Amino acid sequence: MKFLDLAKVYIRSGGGGAGCVSFRREKFIEYGGPDGGDGGNGGDVWVEAIQGLNTLIDFRYQQHFFAKSGQHGMGSQMTGKSGDDITLKVPVGTEILDEDEETVIADLTEPGSRVLLARGGNGGWGNLHFKTSTNRAPRNANPGQQGVERTIWLRLKLIADAGLVGLPNAGKSTFLAAVSNARPKIADYPFTTLHPNLGVVGVDGHEFVMADIPGLIEGASEGRGLGDQFLGHIERSRVLLHLVDGTSEDVAGDARTILTELAAYSGVLMEKPRVTALNKIDALDEETLAERRAALEAEIGEPVLLMSGVAKTGVTEVLRGLWAEIAPTRQVSSDDGSDAPWQP
Repeated sequence: MKFLDLAKVYIRSGGGGAGCVSFRREKFIEYGGPDGGDGGNGGDVWVEAIQGLNTLIDFRYQQHFFAKSGQHGMGSQMTGKSGDDITLKVPVGTEILDEDEETVIADLTEPGSRVLLARGGNGGWGNLHFKTSTNRAPRNANPGQQGVERTIWLRLKLIADAGLVGLPNAGKSTFLAAVSNARPKIADYPFTTLHPNLGVVGVDGHEFVMADIPGLIEGASEGRGLGDQFLGHIERSRVLLHLVDGTSEDVAGDARTILTELAAYSGVLMEKPRVTALNKIDALDEETLAERRAALEAEIGEPVLLMSGVAKTGVTEVLRGLWAEIAPTRQVSSDDGSDAPWQP
């Protein structure tokens, strides 16, 4: 299934049915009178987050969603049928944005959460509603209220506990494949990863979700390479895993590039806990490894873990480091002392 994380859709709620102008005429009944029924209400447009979806690809092939209009009122005081509602089913983690792509209408982070996007129009009153003691035979009725038409954007932000960041070919996809059931495309050239991948990772009896996004390069915040369009998928992560290619001649510069691009995208990412690991250590001798580890630690100002995704060396220590940051936020204590699930 092709991955799509941004879609533009057009929605319109149903219009209300018009009220009816009708008079009762029955044989052997001396007095008639108005008996026009009301119009039915128009259908609403809803959006609902459901499990089992991880892409917005369905909205590439259908962009228009129109709810049914209400039926007109009829004689004999019969109210028209209300229009059917329509529901847009989206993956958990989808943001609903207004047409300007900036105003957030709703953020659906829980399965089953529903939001009303456009309310259907009310049905018009039939002439029965206008009967008074001085107006025994009203010949007027209300038209139905028009539906609401609007353009919205759907933007998917994957919900993961840990997010992988690094330059292209830093070994992020190899690491994800080594520690989870995910099978991302792996090749020895930059930008092998073209869309985010999710994997379930286990360590010491605990499980968490990890997201791998396409690699960043210098100037990604200005649109270079694949740009920073996928960084939104790690905004919800509790911790970031920054992988640095140990075979690079300038590991400190590589780390600086990634941190600069994260800061340019959002200060939120820079505030997240971060675990830094020097990858591909199986290709380095001890002297070179020690030099590059020292240079990297001096650049970021914190300890650096050593690992190799191919040889699976040091992988468990990295996962434990991630879990140490995830565990405190996985459950928060409630007022009564019980544990409640953490909410993104």
